[in-house]
Amino acid sequence: MSRPIARYRPSRRYAIFAALALFTSVLSAALSTYWGLPWMLAAALLGLTSLFTLFIALRPAIEIHGTHLIIGKRIVFWNEVQRLDRISVLNREPWAAPLLLRLTLQQQDGIATREVLLFHPGDLDSCISLLRTMYRSASSALLDGTPYSQFWGELPVVKPPATLPGPRLLSAEDEEEVERLFQRLKVAGRLDGTDEI
Repeated sequence: MSRPIARYRPSRRYAIFAALALFTSVLSAALSTYWGLPWMLAAALLGLTSLFTLFIALRPAIEIHGTHLIIGKRIVFWNEVQRLDRISVLNREPWAAPLLLRLTLQQQDGIATREVLLFHPGDLDSCISLLRTMYRSASSALLDGTPYSQFWGELPVVKPPATLPGPRLLSAEDEEEVERLFQRLKVAGRLDGTDEI
């Protein structure tokens, strides 16, 4: 298997947030023995928050290869990607972290399609880098509904039309006669050979 071009891991801050939420959950649970139900509810909510944040922190790394993409154990080949669309959460800035993408893939039979959601809980720089790398690698896909070449501002390659020889207007003897007259005109300055002006 080839070495990855790039590897994107979740941000470490999610693990820190999970540890802080777990610590405050345990603290709230301890305080609930003295102050009752409100602290028990706080402990439960903080415990759920720590579990959710830990789930985000343990997301698999995303590896970019020349021919494919690896998300955990799933391999997605670039030539299968038909569409690559960003999903905005709550009308946020599309470049904001964490990154959420929908990949529309074409199956091997060429008829069926399936969708894969890609979630990358990285920092802002990591999310921007991953998005640009994926946009560059998915060269046969629509990128947010725009064709690849148009998205990147590339002009389509236009092949010049093949030059076809025009129809032959003179026969070979006539071309020789025209050439003789042209040479004579160059030497004498006139066709009839007289020097009168």
